[in-house]
Amino acid sequence: MSEAVYEEVGLSRNESAQLVESVLGEICDSLVQGETVKLSSFGSFSVRHKGGRIGRNPKTGEEVPIAPRRVLVFRPSHVLKEQVNSQLSGTAAGGGTDG
Repeated sequence: MSEAVYEEVGLSRNESAQLVESVLGEICDSLVQGETVKLSSFGSFSVRHKGGRIGRNPKTGEEVPIAPRRVLVFRPSHVLKEQVNSQLSGTAAGGGTDG
């Protein structure tokens, strides 16, 4: 990403890397604090809280407690979905829907 910033914006490679690291750091800090991060025309990142539950080891069948945790969730924007799917329109990639 820093290389793309370097080529598009004209900052030095070092400044571009620092800028990208700074933006990613801000995104991470916001997510750690439980905030939703929305990037226009890209999507949104949020943290979801999952409660504890009893799981099962598929190999042994043994019940195992799963601790409560926070998981990162990404929801792509409609713009991003359309861009990704437009790449399929000209190919012979079987014509099903993905729900």
